[in-house]
Amino acid sequence: MSMSPLLLRRASRVAVVVAATALLAACASAGATSGGLSGPVRGGPRLAEAAPVVTDPAPIVSGTMRRYQIRGRWYQPEEQPDYDVVGLASWYGDQFNGRPTATGERFDMHALTAAHKTLPLPGLVEVTNMANGRRVVLRVNDRGPFVDDRIIDLSRGAAEALDLLSRGVGEVRVRYLGRAPRLGGGTVLQVAAAAPPPPLPAGASVDAGQRYWIEVAAYRDQPRAQSVAERIGRSARIQAANDQSMFRVLMGPWNDADAAERARRSVMADGFADALLISAP
Repeated sequence: MSMSPLLLRRASRVAVVVAATALLAACASAGATSGGLSGPVRGGPRLAEAAPVVTDPAPIVSGTMRRYQIRGRWYQPEEQPDYDVVGLASWYGDQFNGRPTATGERFDMHALTAAHKTLPLPGLVEVTNMANGRRVVLRVNDRGPFVDDRIIDLSRGAAEALDLLSRGVGEVRVRYLGRAPRLGGGTVLQVAAAAPPPPLPAGASVDAGQRYWIEVAAYRDQPRAQSVAERIGRSARIQAANDQSMFRVLMGPWNDADAAERARRSVMADGFADALLISAP
């Protein structure tokens, strides 16, 4: 089948990328993009309280719903109204800026856009950074990423808004919202980041070098997070994001990365496969 030059180049790129994942991400922000929406459509720090409502949906681009093959694997795009998946996100930028996407639109690395293997094009998705609760709505206008453990590829602007730029890869929740407007569609919903890990209880003995923590899981529902913390025990505690939109279950700290990693593997064996090792000064 015929595929866009960007899609083919990105398919080759993702096959060899080894993303660097730092323990801590740098804070960043990005503006929103307008186009056929009600509510806020542009303006950096101005945030929308809910996902935008599309008043002028664009038609699905002809050819983008056909079954296609990349490096021996077949993909079948389709309508997926209940798509709600947690997985890994990566991002792409300068190398492809200005080149055509799978929809024929020009890739703008600063816009709030993304690539997905099988969702309709163009479409809208809500993406949440599971580590800090940041949320954005993105215009999906390209295909990818063609790496088994990645579910979405973000533009540089989207990665900045989610605070994933320096990490390269991060855990996100992707929820399909439906058809995109004829233009734009990107909106920043929430930029509040989680605070650093909480201090130890009063009276605890702390070495100045203690700085490694385990993020067991993160939930939007506080009772669920509390239940998990109680189940784990081992001094697990709950930490809320600044706006109470996300609740992290944390363990630690350790002053030795190897000891913290052994504890993380133990937590993973208890059923929390996505447990993360984090650090704080």
